[in-house]
Amino acid sequence: MQKIILSLLCLLLPLASFADVGANCTFNGIPLYGKVKIVNAFADIKVKKVNSFPDLKVKFVSAFPDSCGKWQIVNSFPDFTVQFVNAFEDVSIKEVSSFPGVN
Repeated sequence: MQKIILSLLCLLLPLASFADVGANCTFNGIPLYGKVKIVNAFADIKVKKVNSFPDLKVKFVSAFPDSCGKWQIVNSFPDFTVQFVNAFEDVSIKEVSSFPGVN
């Protein structure tokens, strides 16, 4: 029985999402706050919206995106770009109205 469970885990492990969101609120050196442009291709970060167990809780703000998880959507001069995807994401997020940041 243990061998079966271990075999299943080995098969499913590559499918799991292991985002590299650091405790300092960065992904691959990109701070996960600031001005964000949404693009359809060639994004800095591929993002999936989820309802539970996110890598990052995001609050969309209209000004002062100066702390972890605060994103201001812009059309020009972004700090980083994101592409929303349904699979193979770099980071999963949950939209919140308060207490944004790393879990």
